[in-house]
Amino acid sequence: QVQLVESGGGLVQAGGSLRLSCAASRRTFYTMGWFRQAPGKEREFVAAISWSGGSTYYADSVKGRFTISRDNAKNTVYLQMNSLKPEDTAVCYCAASVFSSGVVTTASRYNYWGQGTQVTVSS
Repeated sequence: QVQLVESGGGLVQAGGSLRLSCAASRRTFYTMGWFRQAPGKEREFVAAISWSGGSTYYADSVKGRFTISRDNAKNTVYLQMNSLKPEDTAVCYCAASVFSSGVVTTASRYNYWGQGTQVTVSS
């Protein structure tokens, strides 16, 4: 089965930065994205990228602070997170979709998910 493995989570102070990585076992996807879920809250969309075209999408809450990118040679997607806030504390999940169209912000579009990595931002 296809596997997605996240890394790069950790503890950081407000205003700091973290870079998350998501390595895919094989590139058979059109879109890859990041979602996050805080305790007691619903899963929310963070960012997404089209693998071939490179089009990017961001949630309003992270625009200007987060950047999603990809590395074809390493078959890896990254999420650079700058100016982190305590509100960013959550478990972050990497997701991949085989669909070439649709709403990229909807979790149901994605077929494969990583195990999640914890991001904690302290005050």
